[in-house]
Amino acid sequence: MLIFEPETFGHLNAEDYDDTQDPGTAEAAATLISEIAGQTRILELAIGTGRVALPLIAKGHDVSGIEASEDMVEKMRSKPGGAEVDVLIGDMADVGLPGPFGHIYLVYNTLFNLTSQDAQIRLFANVADRLAPGGTFLIEAFVPDFTGYNRHQRVDIRKLEMETLWLSAVTHDPVAQRLDHQRLRVGPEGKARLVPLQLRYAYPAEIDLMARLAGLELSHRWGGWDKRTFDTASQVHISVYGKP
Repeated sequence: MLIFEPETFGHLNAEDYDDTQDPGTAEAAATLISEIAGQTRILELAIGTGRVALPLIAKGHDVSGIEASEDMVEKMRSKPGGAEVDVLIGDMADVGLPGPFGHIYLVYNTLFNLTSQDAQIRLFANVADRLAPGGTFLIEAFVPDFTGYNRHQRVDIRKLEMETLWLSAVTHDPVAQRLDHQRLRVGPEGKARLVPLQLRYAYPAEIDLMARLAGLELSHRWGGWDKRTFDTASQVHISVYGKP
């Protein structure tokens, strides 16, 4: 069984995170977040290597962050502008920089890195405590889809070249709503590397309920950073919640 602590993801992935796990949406995310946040103070949960925070700062925004992994923050510190970002090291479900913030955001499915419903509910409460009245909270998350699974298992080829092979194996526990991934990477030097990942997924309706329990209300939901309509074919959702 995989056992993940808040800092585990960064410990496993910080070294090559920007090279191997870049979805290519950082600029689009920063543009939409900039539009929603306006000139208010911004907080990023799981700020990581600063892929969204640094473009926002370049646009003139005041951005702080929470991050469980010192390794990830060290990568951000090495980038232009990264050394000046105010970051608190800790679990985003339980700790936070003093508010209030006008906008808080959490992208790249990172809500699901909290591997229990209890932790995800605590995160929403933590966000609500730090949002100013009228403030907003944005989440980007995938919509669970089990196409291609057989007996709650799936194996995918992620990269196949003459000297490189990346495989992803995942098991699905529908009771715990958990996905346990093991990713195998073999490079030109022939060395194999295992990169595990555990996620606790939630459907949009459950996420909405977590928000309501924290006193937040859904104001927008899109199927992408370009504000496309969210529908039954959408693979991701960008959801914005407001604090009355």
